[in-house]
Amino acid sequence: MTLAHAVAQTGNGFLSPTGVEIAFLLVGIATLAAAVLTVTTRQLVHAALWLVVALGGLAVEYLLLTAEFIAWVQVLIYVGSVVVLLLFGLMLTKAPIGRSADADSGNRPAALVVAVASAAALVWVVVDAFRTTWIDLEGPAQGSTRVSGEILFRHWVLPFEALSVLLLAALVGAIVLSRKDSRDREGKS
Repeated sequence: MTLAHAVAQTGNGFLSPTGVEIAFLLVGIATLAAAVLTVTTRQLVHAALWLVVALGGLAVEYLLLTAEFIAWVQVLIYVGSVVVLLLFGLMLTKAPIGRSADADSGNRPAALVVAVASAAALVWVVVDAFRTTWIDLEGPAQGSTRVSGEILFRHWVLPFEALSVLLLAALVGAIVLSRKDSRDREGKS
C-alpha cells in the first residue's frame, strides 16, 4: 500500500490540507516572523509591540485548534497583562525610544546558534510526540473549558504565581530606578 493510497483512505494528511490547516500554517508563519522581529529589533518599544503580535498569533492558533478557553487566557493574561506591564516598566525606567548602543551585547552569533538549536530540539520533540495524532476538527471538541481549567489551575498554578511575583518585582524595581534617577537630578540642580 502506497502512502498516497493510505492518505486517500484516511482523508487526513499533508496532501489534502483543509482550510483550517492552511490558516494554521499561515498564522504560524506570521507568528514566527513576529517572534523573530521581537528578538532582533534594536528598539525596545518595537520589541514589546512585536511581542504583542506574536502572543496574539498564538491565541489565534489556539482558536484554530478549538481551544477557546486557552486562547482567551492567552489574550487576557499575556497580551493584556504581561505586555502592558512590560511597556509600563519601559516607560518608568525611561528606556530609550530609538536605538541604544548599550542594549546590544555583541553576542548575536552565539544567541543565533542557541536559538536555532533550541528551535530544532523543540520541533523534533513535538513532531516525535504527535507524529500519529490527528485532531478531528469536524467532531466534538476534545477538551472542555472545565477540564482545561482544572488542569491549568491544578498543575500549573505555581508557575502562574511565580510569574506574577517576578512581574511584581520587576515593576517595583522599575519604580525604584525611576525614583533614584529623579533624586539624582534634583540633587545636582
